Amino acid sequence: MAHAAKFGTKKRTGGINITPFVDVLLVVLVIFILTSNASIPGIKVDLPTTAITIDNAGQVFLDAYPVSLPELEERLRTEKALTPDFPVIVRGDAAVQYAKVVEVLDLLRRIELNQIGLVTGKPA
Repeated sequence: MAHAAKFGTKKRTGGINITPFVDVLLVVLVIFILTSNASIPGIKVDLPTTAITIDNAGQVFLDAYPVSLPELEERLRTEKALTPDFPVIVRGDAAVQYAKVVEVLDLLRRIELNQIGLVTGKPA
């Protein structure tokens, strides 16, 4: 036994050194994240720039600001002059009169805006 101590043998504490394994896993994770995002094809979406809301009292709002129908038409014509084919969404309260929504849609038709989205809820 004295002979083994003379050569300076190291005592093993036991266990496996997993530091290189963790390093490899982190590199693989980074490579996976980078390649998974690169492989998703881009989807072109035209996001609405203008939202028209009609509340249950029949008041019309353009981007949360109350407007009359002539004011709405003037502002939409100004926007159309800057961006000819901009998208518009129309949101109407469930209790609003259908005629008010039709008036707004008719106004959009007169201005010749073609990208119109109607927001609806899920049927009960």
